[in-house]
Amino acid sequence: MAYECQRDSYAKEFTTIVVSCGPAELKSDVNGKKETLHGFNVILKDTVLFPEGGGQPDDRGLMNDIPVLRVTRQGPDAVHFVQTPLELGSEVHLQVDWERRFDHMQQHSGQHLITAIADLMYGFKTTSWELGRQRSVIELDTPRVTAAQVAAIEALVNEKIRLHLPVHVRVYSVDDPEIEQVRSRGLPDDHTGPVRIIDIEGIDANMCCGTHVSNLSDLQVIKLIGTEKGKKNKTNLTFLAGNRVLNYVGRSHATEKALTSLLKTGPEEHVEAVDKLQKSTKLLQKNNLNLLRDLAVLIAQNFKSGAEKRRLFCLHRKDGDNEFMNIIVNEIGTEETLTFLTVGDEKAAGLFLLAGPTDVVEKLGPRVAELLEGKGAGKRGRFQGKANKMSRRAEVEELLQQSVNELSTKEE
Repeated sequence: MAYECQRDSYAKEFTTIVVSCGPAELKSDVNGKKETLHGFNVILKDTVLFPEGGGQPDDRGLMNDIPVLRVTRQGPDAVHFVQTPLELGSEVHLQVDWERRFDHMQQHSGQHLITAIADLMYGFKTTSWELGRQRSVIELDTPRVTAAQVAAIEALVNEKIRLHLPVHVRVYSVDDPEIEQVRSRGLPDDHTGPVRIIDIEGIDANMCCGTHVSNLSDLQVIKLIGTEKGKKNKTNLTFLAGNRVLNYVGRSHATEKALTSLLKTGPEEHVEAVDKLQKSTKLLQKNNLNLLRDLAVLIAQNFKSGAEKRRLFCLHRKDGDNEFMNIIVNEIGTEETLTFLTVGDEKAAGLFLLAGPTDVVEKLGPRVAELLEGKGAGKRGRFQGKANKMSRRAEVEELLQQSVNELSTKEE
């Protein structure tokens, strides 16, 4: 059957009857964490909320002011997931999240238009598409689409929008010969009932279950963002339609203003200014590394030249890296001295290196990592890794000092 949302994609509210309601679970992603929600699957006599299909995500909305968290299709039925039970046979009032719905309508109809024009102009066939949250992607069955071809497709697509061409929804029986004349990748195996055709007047007729605009003017504008290499020798074409173009312009303008403030240059000079900054930063990083290397050598030499010969050397620096620590160890040596070095935030995370006699390091290395609440590995007299609690360095130094004292006592 065709749902109310398919008969009238612009309908925002609808009243219908509960046909069934049963316990259900929904796997959901909440703030980046996967959770299992407990609730109820509700089937209605009809619905204004679109279940996912045809590459289009499902609608969101309210059912008697109860949030509808998912709508899926099971055979001829649209199944609504809610977290409050509803009485069988009761009347419910549905409200559509119109912003989400209209966005999906713009992107879906935009995809049909782009697909038709790309095929008409260059014979590029669409093999699949994805309606993303911020931008959508059409997979074209061609290894390459040039910048000139992208520009030409975009120009003609927007010309058709300016012509205010109507978009008709036609319904045919499965055995109607008219179906043979429309573009389609075939009906799903569980399809039942009549076949729905989306007809962009004079341009394209395509089998589709999704919600669409009734006139290309409702698309407002389409922007083709660019292409990238796809799978199996295909090309992915990224696009924005309607309000997404306005949102994109808004975000880009905000970024442009922020860069202008930071770089103290006009928008036309941003790329040049960032290029200069990157080159300057690379040079500073190179000079900083050279200074750190020289500092590492001086630190080691200063330790070795001390009047009193020490068996334990500990050092922490906020700025440094693994190379810095290894240079110090190379200069000091590992035969007689136990060296404990750390770099990074003094109270949070950083890197550590324990070096010295092989048997001592093999014994103490894992314990050091444990105290610093980190992980590490080692071989040939060195054990290094990441520390998550640098504030426990004092405990490590105390452990190492005890070990050195025990060795000295044994030697005496």
